[in-house]
Amino acid sequence: MTFSTLALVLVLGLAGPALAWRANWHVPVIVGELLAGIVFGATGFGVLHPDDPVFAFLADMGFALVMFVAGTHVPLDGRVRSALGPGLWRAALIGVFAAAAGYTVAAWFGTGHGALYAVLLASSSAALILPILDSAGLHGKPVLELTAQVAVADTVCTVALPLVIDTGGALRTALGALAVTAGAVVIFLVLRYLERSGLRRRAHEVSQRRKFALELRISLALLFILVALATHTHVSVMVAGFATGLAVAGVGEPRRVAKQLFAVSDGFLAPLFFVWLGARLSLREFGHHPRLILLGLTLGVAAVAVHAAMRLLGQPFALATLSAAQIGVPVAAVTIGTQSHVLIAGEGAAIMLGVLVTIAAAAVASGRAGRGGEPTPPS
Repeated sequence: MTFSTLALVLVLGLAGPALAWRANWHVPVIVGELLAGIVFGATGFGVLHPDDPVFAFLADMGFALVMFVAGTHVPLDGRVRSALGPGLWRAALIGVFAAAAGYTVAAWFGTGHGALYAVLLASSSAALILPILDSAGLHGKPVLELTAQVAVADTVCTVALPLVIDTGGALRTALGALAVTAGAVVIFLVLRYLERSGLRRRAHEVSQRRKFALELRISLALLFILVALATHTHVSVMVAGFATGLAVAGVGEPRRVAKQLFAVSDGFLAPLFFVWLGARLSLREFGHHPRLILLGLTLGVAAVAVHAAMRLLGQPFALATLSAAQIGVPVAAVTIGTQSHVLIAGEGAAIMLGVLVTIAAAAVASGRAGRGGEPTPPS
């Protein structure tokens, strides 16, 4: 990878903000970044080479940071814990529906990936849904219950994905995940001690006065220590990134660190990762296997359907549909699946097509809820 390629990747990354410029469209920034990668990667001009080892390594760093930020977005405050009961019940029921739908879709298309589809259909993206709720100004008990539901689904599906995507090495993956989880618990306990003892605040004051950026340095060091543990135990970096994010969220991420991480992640490594992922996807496979287009649409519609079914339990239809929005887990599935050659040709592109269906449904649902189509009663 050369500086010319790096410059091109960063310029292409600007397609994300350009496409997401209209806030009322609710288009995630990653959509433009993926499309730019697709145009200049394997599908389009072939300028970007995702197999380049430096490019791939930087993309792995971006993947870890993306999952770290996703983990920090999982709400763990007291208000959400009070709504955990209904949220947990709905997430569990969605999981049952998703399992039935996932295995049915896999049988229809003969992919043999029923467990993977079940996890994809059950997942929700806290990193996408929570900002939509904030921008729409939605609040009240139903929103708190939705937040708890999304937190449960995001966490469980992130943990389950590596186990179902490589069933042959499930035991090894489970043991590695346990080691990474133990490491995340240690990080949480250390951070909580630093917070309660006042050491974190004193270090923050010195760092702010002397421009040391200590909190950012420590956060990144902890993240990549856990990523190193994950790679040594043959676990995806997604687990390490997400677990570290949860540990930080459990203590409470300082605003200054959040802003600094936003600059490192969303300003550089995250767009690089999504452009790399787009470059890796080959939509040309749709031409050889047109039924995969139908697979992608089916996955998207099925995800929306299993979440919208929660209307039967009294959840407002707009919020139920919004909960189907996916990003993190499907992106991780495509990344891990293509790297380990688990997915069939074109299946990764089909999964991302399903993601776009859920995002489109979420955009419509959030607009309806924001206009007061389904009022959310105050808590």
